[in-house]
Amino acid sequence: MNIIPRDIPPRSVWVLEQAGIHPLLARLYAARGVTGTEELDDALAKLLPPSTMLGLPAAAALLADAIAQNKRLCIVADYDCDGATACAVALRGLKLLGAQHVAYIVPDRIVDGYGLTAPIAQRVKDSGADVLITVDNGIASMDGVAHARALGLQVLVTDHHLPAAELPDADVIVNPNQPGCSFASKSIAGVGVMFYVLMALRSEMRARGVFDAATQPKLDTLLPLVALGTVADVVRLDANNRRLVAQGLKRVRALAMPAGIASLFVASGRSAAVATTFDFGFALGPRINAAGRLSDMTLGIECLLTDDPARADELAKTLDGINRERRVIEGDMREQAMLIAESLFEEGDEPPPAICVFDPDFHEGVVGIVASRIKDKLHRPAFVFAASAAPGKEHELKGSGRSIPGFHLRDALDLVAKRHPGVLLRFGGHAMAAGCTIHEDGLDTFEQGLIDIAQEWLDAATLTRRLETDGPLAPEYRRVDLVDTLHKEVWGQGFAAPTFSEEVEVLSQRLVGEKHLALKLKHQGQPVDGIWFGHTEPLAAKVTLAFRLDADEWNGVRRVRFLVEGVQS
Repeated sequence: MNIIPRDIPPRSVWVLEQAGIHPLLARLYAARGVTGTEELDDALAKLLPPSTMLGLPAAAALLADAIAQNKRLCIVADYDCDGATACAVALRGLKLLGAQHVAYIVPDRIVDGYGLTAPIAQRVKDSGADVLITVDNGIASMDGVAHARALGLQVLVTDHHLPAAELPDADVIVNPNQPGCSFASKSIAGVGVMFYVLMALRSEMRARGVFDAATQPKLDTLLPLVALGTVADVVRLDANNRRLVAQGLKRVRALAMPAGIASLFVASGRSAAVATTFDFGFALGPRINAAGRLSDMTLGIECLLTDDPARADELAKTLDGINRERRVIEGDMREQAMLIAESLFEEGDEPPPAICVFDPDFHEGVVGIVASRIKDKLHRPAFVFAASAAPGKEHELKGSGRSIPGFHLRDALDLVAKRHPGVLLRFGGHAMAAGCTIHEDGLDTFEQGLIDIAQEWLDAATLTRRLETDGPLAPEYRRVDLVDTLHKEVWGQGFAAPTFSEEVEVLSQRLVGEKHLALKLKHQGQPVDGIWFGHTEPLAAKVTLAFRLDADEWNGVRRVRFLVEGVQS
């Protein structure tokens, strides 16, 4: 691993400090590209205007007409946390704005596959709906949209995934990544897109005189859901996404949130009063996702929709149980997948530039998590495949991939499809995460095709793990109150949590729980505790560590400790 300190532009640091930003935060912000305090203003008024998102005026008009005509609306959701929160935002928001008949359908990961398919469109029609609204999916659903339109449904696609060359023939498409859209935040999550649709709809209804600025419904009650889905989907936290997340966090910390989110905090042993982005990404998000992976995402959506605290507690406990089951399945799969991956190269050699793993016993609901674990350990783009459990699809393999910087996964799949026609039955996704379906006979061709592209796109520097850090930590900042200050900030994908690096002395080290390294360190002449989770190899007496700041409590006393992220190799 190469530990690389970030560049810290001194001019930006000075500007931020002069504006009253704490010197440590000024340094951290400047290293992440912030040049002025306007980028740190998280007021709702600073959100990018809905008027710049292509399709929003038409979507608002379609929905306002539907509400005025008392039409039946049906949301077609996705089975991950972004899709679940987007569905809950859509249902709650449309009802707030006067819709009388709103229902939803969420595809089953195994039976239905991803997105709006023709059978799903038929189910929407059979439910009696007039208008079909996709959330977090639909931009690749050519057949599903065409079938829905043929059935007489109006179709509004709201999505954030990258489109193919052809767009579906929907009545309206709202997706900032579609051609011609000038909306600056291309990394907004599906739930964020739906929130923008609701803002535009409210504006349209105001213009029609349905209500005025004083009587209009407040949509800010939806922001905890927007924040949860945004963080859980690991989209880049640009300034606009950070504002959405910050606003949601403020409401959660004030205990103003849907009952289901409150219950999920309790079920995961976290405190909503001091909620962080880490809680969304590693505690609540996985519990919602577990429903879509192993069971039925209806459980997750219902948890986010209910206003009954007792019902919310019951659903949160069920989701927690499913997540525990997911961890067991994932643990077994991860061990097997890692053995297969490591069998692809000799000990001491470099892994191949891309990794493909398949086992007939793998569970398709967990392949994405396992691919992420392989990617993290081997620092290679990784795809994990499982046999499809869908009836009549026994000869298909469903794969999920995770990537490293410098390798755009969806573009790679597109190139595999062009070079090897017929191998990919379906595919889609983002730069860092994507999914595909192939015939079982095509696995070897797919694997070689992906490796060929990786050899063309990736060089030795890209294939070497890099950990960007914020450099040394001044000893005066090694304080519990500053740990708390840092934890309150909005960190995440593209706006990384602070990680420091410097040489320290290792005074003592021991294993705890058989898989974690507990450390006594000397930092800038002072002793400090440290822990390296999931690491068992002993460290040298002097070593350059990358670490995050945390606070550990013992006998009622809180002390700073270092969470080790890596060591300079």
